[in-house]
Order: sequence, then structure tokens, then C-alpha cells
Amino acid sequence: MAQVGRTILDEMIALRRDLHAHPELGFEEFRTSSIIAEALAAEGIAVTTGIGRTGVVGTLKRGASGRAIMLRADMDALAMPETAEDRPWRSTQSGKMHACGHDGHTAMLLGAAQHLSRNGRFNGTAHFVFQPAEEGRGGAQAMVDDGFFARFPVDRAFGLHNMPGLAVDEMAVVNGPQLASSDRFQVTFCGKGTHGAKPHLGRDPVAAAGQFLAAVHTIVARELDPLEPGVVSICAMEAGDFAALNVIPDSARLGGTARAYSTSARDKIEASLQRLGEGIAASMGMTSAFEYRRGMPSVTNDPAATLGAYQAAVSALGDHKVRAEFPPSTAGDDFAIFSEQVPSCYAWLGNGPAGADAMHHNTKYDFNDGAMATGIAFWTTLVERELPVGS
Repeated sequence: MAQVGRTILDEMIALRRDLHAHPELGFEEFRTSSIIAEALAAEGIAVTTGIGRTGVVGTLKRGASGRAIMLRADMDALAMPETAEDRPWRSTQSGKMHACGHDGHTAMLLGAAQHLSRNGRFNGTAHFVFQPAEEGRGGAQAMVDDGFFARFPVDRAFGLHNMPGLAVDEMAVVNGPQLASSDRFQVTFCGKGTHGAKPHLGRDPVAAAGQFLAAVHTIVARELDPLEPGVVSICAMEAGDFAALNVIPDSARLGGTARAYSTSARDKIEASLQRLGEGIAASMGMTSAFEYRRGMPSVTNDPAATLGAYQAAVSALGDHKVRAEFPPSTAGDDFAIFSEQVPSCYAWLGNGPAGADAMHHNTKYDFNDGAMATGIAFWTTLVERELPVGS
């Protein structure tokens, strides 16, 4: 593994634990952003703050090359409680915790920036991008809307996320889809309320909702290509009143999430949901209202950028520690907003055993500090290989 100074490692582990103890939600990362900006400036790295509201970009240039890359880390925490009581750095903020490892992502990228400022040998420009609000609040889009690519033009973008189930000295760098698109939908059946004992006098939207709930699972099973992954889940239902259990309501509403890796599957799922809702409503003599809100597109790794990241990981860790095959996740990440603009690669970094409390968004989750050296070594090696001296 590429060597990173013990001082930097110790400082970044301490910082990671401090950030874990002081989690901030999306677009509220004022303390976190301030710490990052001060640390970058102390290394002589040019700092831009306030892009995407609370985002920070550190820019380090060496040599005369016009080539530039960006390395991205997310900073925000989740609105959920931390239930682990045996760690001194547990969250001090009620109802907030770093349950996805963004504290570790931030510390690793900052450690890489420090190492490269002090010891890096490269020719070109590295932009260290500390993104706010990855957890569903649109931080990447906010940075792009603030003119990120006009102000910081780059040839390639790279992202990194911890992954329980891989050892802390392992990585997976895989071509193709890595994370799914993430969309939301609602279907409302508009019937005619009546007495529960006289259903023939009305049009029962609850019965329509039940049919829709059963039929929706045929979309992936019977409408998508069997080799094309997709997920459709109903996650909320609303109808009637438990204080009036003899009343059939006027309407029933269902909502959920849809995930896919390709645009064609995403389009098929949306069209099928609408068709099913309208068809069931029509067959039962009522109307329906359909709403489909597209969220994050899928994260799909570019072949050339992936090859570069894979070779950097092998150089930093050794070929026996880097996987070229690893299953994609049906979770989403708004790194996709960056990867739509430039060739990109999103890599996985081991976070140790995937036990019951070790998975992302678990109230007992914690970033594994043993992965810190691996992540920093990868980032520093990637910069030096993507921006080689003599190019």
C-alpha cells in the first residue's frame, strides 16, 4: 500500500470521530465546512466556499498541464438517532447521526489533500470537492446549479463510498452501473364514499388500491427483461379512518419508490405504473391521479475512468486487494449528477464485516477507522496516476 504519514492518519481519525460526534444534516454543514476550509487553507490549497450553499472546493495545481480531475466526498449526516452507547465519539446531536460514513469520506479526502500538498508529485489540477446534502436533499445539483463545472472544469470525476462486506484494505472498482436511479411515485384512486354496509351505492377506492398493490409486483416480474434489474416497492398507503370503520372513503392513496439501472427500464416502470393505475380505476368505474417524480439518475461508471481508478487502486493496494467484479447497489447517490456531465468512476472501499449493526443507515453503524489509510492511499495514488509528471 502507498504510504501515508502516521501524523496525517492520526489527525484524520481524530477528525473523523469529531465529525461523527457533531453530525450536521444536508445544507446545514456549517461547522463541517468551516473545519474543512480552514484545514485546506492551512496547507496552501486554494479554497472556495459556499458553492451549493455549504459546499467546499479545494484546488491544488502543480505544473503546467491543463488537465484537471475532481475527487468528491459527501459531508452530511442522517436524521436518525444513534443507539450505540459504547463509543466515546457517539453523536451529541439528538436525532442526527453519521450512519452512512460520510464523516469517514470527508476525513479521507482531506487527508489525501494534505498528503498531496506536502508530498504529491503530479502535473495538473486536482479539485477536492466536499459536497453537502447527498442524503436526498440535492447537494450535487445545488453545486452544479451554482456553476461548478464552469468554475472548475474537469476531465474526469471520481467518487468513493465505504462498503461493509469488504475488508478495510480492499476495494472494488467496477465498470458499468453501480447505483440505481431513485424515483418516487403516488397513485390516488378517486371513488365514491358510502356506508360500509352498502358498498353497491359507491365506488370503493380501497378495493382498487388492493388490486393495484397486488398488480404492481408484476411490473418487474413480467414487463422488464429478466436480465434487466428493477425494483418497485409500495412504501405508504392512506385511506379511510379507523374512527369510522363503517365508512368507505372517497379516495385511497399509495406511494413508493422505483429503482433501475438503465433509462429504458426506468421509462418502462413509470409507464407501467401509470397504465396499471388508470386501468384498475377504469375497470372499477372511478378515476385515478398519477404522479411520478424522478430523483437521482443511476451511477454508471465510464470504462476509461474506471480503468484509471482500477489501476490506481492496484498500484496503491496490490492486485489481490482490488476486485473488478462486485454487485451494484439498488441505493442511490447524487454523484450521478456529476457523472452525467463528465466521464466518472465511483469506487467501493471496504468497511469491514457486514454484521447486523454494520450496514448503512443503521442506528449502530460506524465508519471503520481501519479503512482510513486505504482510502487516503487510493486518492493520492489516483491523482498522481491521472495527472502524471511529464504529461
